[in-house]
Amino acid sequence: MKDTRIALVQMNARFAQTENNLRKMEYFTRQAAGKQAEIICFPELCVQGYSRDKSAATAQPVPGPASEHIVDMARRFNIVVLAGLAEASASGKPYITHLVAYPDGKYYVYRKTHLGNSEKPYFSPGSELPVFHFHKAQFGVEICWDLHFPEVTTILSLNGGEIIFAPHASPSIVGDRRGIWLKYMTARAYDNAVFLAACNLIGEDGTGHSFCGGALVIDPRGNIVAEAFNNREELLVVDLDPAVLNTIRRRESRSMRHSFYLECRRPELYEKLLEK
Repeated sequence: MKDTRIALVQMNARFAQTENNLRKMEYFTRQAAGKQAEIICFPELCVQGYSRDKSAATAQPVPGPASEHIVDMARRFNIVVLAGLAEASASGKPYITHLVAYPDGKYYVYRKTHLGNSEKPYFSPGSELPVFHFHKAQFGVEICWDLHFPEVTTILSLNGGEIIFAPHASPSIVGDRRGIWLKYMTARAYDNAVFLAACNLIGEDGTGHSFCGGALVIDPRGNIVAEAFNNREELLVVDLDPAVLNTIRRRESRSMRHSFYLECRRPELYEKLLEK
């Protein structure tokens, strides 16, 4: 991994106001590019806004108008854009998708693999855990509830992931978002030797639902690098220093302190995980 500057957005997304949301995303992308950020991550379902029972009506195919707008943003501002949208599917139940758009016009998708119990009646789960290539770092995406399943982060790290972006749509009713995130995100970063970068929707969405916001970056030692929990829309720009990650992942590093724990696993003991 090389030095990488990322940007995280905690953003208010009004439900079904796709064009307005895209305009706001363009504003933040312009700001991030002006600060020389190389990758910008927006929250879960930020394009159409988050709704369980109504998202099918606002879902779009990929490629489609919204994804093409995001790809154009990446091209114009010369930045990798990660953006959440409801992606139409043949089943009629959309995917909770994060589009990964590159400045050269290429794009890929990650579809949320672990749906919350209240999401399962309305969305389709994804079935792949891709790692995306950037010339300075490899990264993966885990959307909100995905982070509660430790195996996902482990697989992404084993497949070369160095940064995990974690876009959320967490409601205000859950309480202390910072405290909740720190319970498990520090462990995901520390155990798997990855940077973890999370961001959340914020504010009321026009349908009576409210989101609590937050942006947080944790390093491979489990330390907080940067955070923003200021109860407002905000762009957080963070420089990721790869020194610790590269030290841990060097194969010649054999000290206990700098161990890459995943290299010390004993998969033969974990077969029960596949049987349950």
